[in-house]
Amino acid sequence: MARITAMAFVMLPLALAFSPAARAEEAPIAVEIDATKPSEPVTPYLYGMFIEPIGNLVARTMWAEMIDDRKFYYPVVPERLDQPAPINPEGRPGQLPRKWRPIGGDDAVAMDAAAPFVGKHSPRVTLASGSPRGMAQSGIALQAGRRYSGLVWIAGDPVAKVSVALVWGEGADQRQTIAMPALGAEWSQVPLAFTPGASATDARIEIVGEGSGSFRVGAITLMPADNLNGWRADVVANARSLNSGFWRLPGGNFLSGWNWRKAIGPRDRRPPVFDHAWTTMQPNDLGMDEWLDLTRLLKVEPYVSVNAGFGDANSAADLVEYINGAPGSKWGAVRAANGHPAPYAVHYWNIGNEPYGWWQLGKTSLDYYVLKHNEFAEEMKAVDPSIELIASGAMPDQLKPKDTKENASLQSIQPKFGTEFDWTGGLLARSYGTFSGISEHWYDRNEVRPDAPRGDELLEYARSPSNQVRMKAEIWKIYQRKFPAMVKDRIYLSMDEYAYFGPANLKNALAYSMVMQEMLRHSDFLKMAAFTTGASTMDITPHGSVLNTTGLVFKLYGERFGAGTIPVAVNGKAPQPDPKFPVGFSHPRVNAGSPTWPLDVVAALSPDRRSMRIGVVNATFQPQRLKVAGTRLAASGRSWTLTGASLEAGNSVGKTPGVTIREGAATLRNGTLSVPATATVVFEFPLEK
Repeated sequence: MARITAMAFVMLPLALAFSPAARAEEAPIAVEIDATKPSEPVTPYLYGMFIEPIGNLVARTMWAEMIDDRKFYYPVVPERLDQPAPINPEGRPGQLPRKWRPIGGDDAVAMDAAAPFVGKHSPRVTLASGSPRGMAQSGIALQAGRRYSGLVWIAGDPVAKVSVALVWGEGADQRQTIAMPALGAEWSQVPLAFTPGASATDARIEIVGEGSGSFRVGAITLMPADNLNGWRADVVANARSLNSGFWRLPGGNFLSGWNWRKAIGPRDRRPPVFDHAWTTMQPNDLGMDEWLDLTRLLKVEPYVSVNAGFGDANSAADLVEYINGAPGSKWGAVRAANGHPAPYAVHYWNIGNEPYGWWQLGKTSLDYYVLKHNEFAEEMKAVDPSIELIASGAMPDQLKPKDTKENASLQSIQPKFGTEFDWTGGLLARSYGTFSGISEHWYDRNEVRPDAPRGDELLEYARSPSNQVRMKAEIWKIYQRKFPAMVKDRIYLSMDEYAYFGPANLKNALAYSMVMQEMLRHSDFLKMAAFTTGASTMDITPHGSVLNTTGLVFKLYGERFGAGTIPVAVNGKAPQPDPKFPVGFSHPRVNAGSPTWPLDVVAALSPDRRSMRIGVVNATFQPQRLKVAGTRLAASGRSWTLTGASLEAGNSVGKTPGVTIREGAATLRNGTLSVPATATVVFEFPLEK
């Protein structure tokens, strides 16, 4: 325990006098809203989402498939014969799927490489009279009375009596069995349909045969029957409520080693692939047709990233043709044959993903990457001149030698401009004219400040990730001075990956609210942003999903400060102070927020300019008062308050929501608003003429 000196006790009353609680009691915090200084309207793409198949992230959340390794990438062996999980070059173990296990002896299943159904081999079961032989996979979650449907591809000797069973208990009445028709040498598909009589968390699927001869299994699939072309209906409904504008897909680090051509056509016939970026196997069920179908279901615009890691410009140009080409073009005809005759008309395209990163497949130098980017842009535009390209940049605050510890400031990064640690500047200098925007990624790790008093810790915790946005904005202004044509040509910033790692609770919701508000302050050039990941806005179980606290933040800001709202200038007399307490090295040294400390305030005109919307984040434990000046507002309006019973409160499937958005009446009393503690509030008042 730290030693407390007599001087500390002398200073304590003085500290309390300047605490947020004391300030709220003495006088309201002043804010001036200047509607005569509008920024550009918010685009539909400020609250976008990013998604990529990181291990089983999508498979366990948005995609409805219930069976792992459904195309038998791994051999069917007893657990003791499993190979250890692969290790990536950084020493991180990969993810392994649930495995198939033999039934009827260790030698019941052999992996047959002769004419496999898909991939490098298919399991063959040789039967022995007297006992069933085959394979099973456990760990499947079922809901009583729910219908599940799918199919199995199977071949074998006509004398083999084969069945597929869904088992949710050990009793004879705790399974449903479907007998396969007489088998033949050619592969045939057999439909499956089950309705379990009880719920289970560790059900299993069995494929077994009796009698003589042998049989082979090519692939099997099982999904809830209400799936939407493979996507979970409940998750899609929740994700649609976010009003995201666009989703960036299909990756991510995964993208840099992915061959899109192997992920088109019938899903069952696509070979499973190994994802070297995340050190795991992917069944390859998610191709561009599936991803674009997701954006259709979500009613958002797709933003497609192309592989500039192991991929080449020809492959990227072919993908543009597959997605946007006329049905009579080479790849447009392939798309049409795959059941999608009409072009998808994707407008936004991103070249590469973090090509500057030492962790990236195909990582190269800035000098070489500029040449690569330029070739990609030329080839892709030659196929479809109407597309809009976004380059993969990285600013000097982010790029540093591996394992370097640095709290970047605008002063400390000055020597990096124009060097290998300035990919955004390099693209602006050597690829100008090939893109409409440049992407930036940032990630922030939440850190508790152990030496900070409770109130200060919360304020600094909540403000931390918005400093990442402010730093990007300040550096963007430097680029605009270095390259004046950027303003005239309306080159924009696309912050298309970002996240503040930590639990989805009220505390993090306050932090994300500040991120939203900092982005709104820069609508003149920040046109796109995509949160990592779309699935992370929800709590998702095998049987249900709800918006978590992060999802509620996006829902609140997407609805109240959505497309067409016009941010205006906000002034005050209380600038955001420097952090008082040390934290980890990844945080930039800037002070995000409005000059209304300890509150964070943004304001925007409604799209019809008839009302003013005021967003306030109160990351303190005391109610605050906000004195509003500069704009004539009606006395009565509406409010939307996001808060919960505690900072740890969250939202989970099957439980009463711990954090909610409450709509109610709002009143300006003598020009003053009341803001509850630990809350984000959006007020809306009509403008008086």
